[in-house]
Amino acid sequence: MKQILMLLFVVSGGMALAVEAAFLGPLGETIGRLSASLSIFLIGVLVFSLAMVILMIMGRRNYLSSLPKQPKWLLTGGLVGFIYTIILTITTPLVGVGTTMVGILCGQISASLVIDHFGLLGSARRAIDRYRLGALGLILVALWLIY
Repeated sequence: MKQILMLLFVVSGGMALAVEAAFLGPLGETIGRLSASLSIFLIGVLVFSLAMVILMIMGRRNYLSSLPKQPKWLLTGGLVGFIYTIILTITTPLVGVGTTMVGILCGQISASLVIDHFGLLGSARRAIDRYRLGALGLILVALWLIY
């Protein structure tokens, strides 16, 4: 049951990314791509800050103090979010939300297969097998069909 709930949780996260792309495209066309991307990050920072304050009020431990002790390469994830958001803002008005999301999914699956196969970035090793390659192939077909 927990596995099914987690799958539903990640699917809803994917749905949220499609909604984000739908917001970013028109916003980027109106106020500029960088301004639209920045606005998304600023709102995210505000919401996360509020959540951290609530957790501190509830007496939960604040782990931010251990952030400077982490390997610096782990902190580069924010750059990936920046790049991703800019890509959404640029491509969504040009090719639509559906094509953008399938293209993003194709890139995510391609990179995740390589990361899993070699155990990169601290992840557990999971060999690329014919099922995983087949799934990637189907996503490529979906990208071709939706475009």
